[in-house]
Amino acid sequence: MKRRSGLRERYGASPLHLLLLVCSFALALYAGIRLLKGDPLGVAIWFVGAALLHDLVLLPLYTLTDRAAQALTGVRQAPAGGTHRMPAVNYVRVPAFLSLLLLVVWYPLVLRRVPGYRSATGLDPDVFLGRWLLLTAAFFAVSALFLLAATARRRRSHKPRRGPAARGRS
Repeated sequence: MKRRSGLRERYGASPLHLLLLVCSFALALYAGIRLLKGDPLGVAIWFVGAALLHDLVLLPLYTLTDRAAQALTGVRQAPAGGTHRMPAVNYVRVPAFLSLLLLVVWYPLVLRRVPGYRSATGLDPDVFLGRWLLLTAAFFAVSALFLLAATARRRRSHKPRRGPAARGRS
C-alpha cells in the first residue's frame, strides 16, 4: 500500500512557513517596484556601490577588528570532543554590532548632518549623539553583566565538590 505524502513531507516545513515565505516575497516585490519607480539607474548604482563598499572596505575592516578582539581575549579553538562554550569575544561582538547598527541607521542625526531638522520636526537634533552614546554604554554594560554571570556559573560548575567519601579520607 502506497502512502500519500503531504505538503510537509514534500515541502519540508509547515504550511504556515510557506505562507510567510510567499508573503515576504510579495512584500519584497512590492517594495522593489516602488523603489525602482523613481530612479532605477540611481537605485542600481546605489546597490552596486553599497555592495562594493561592503565587500572591499567594510568586510576586511571588521574582520581585522574581530581578529584583534579575538587575540586580546585569548580565544582558542575548542578541543575536539570538548565542551562547547561561547568565546569571550562574543560579549564584545554583540554590543558593538548593535551600537554600529544604530549608528548606521541614525548616523545623519547622530553626527548632526541633517540641516533644517529642527525647523521640519520641531525636535532638537542635539540629543541624538548623547542618546546613542548612552545606548552604547548600556549595551556594553549589559554584556559585561552577562559575561560576569557566565564566568561565575562556569567557576561554580568546575569547583571540586567535597563529598562524604572525600571527607572521610582527610
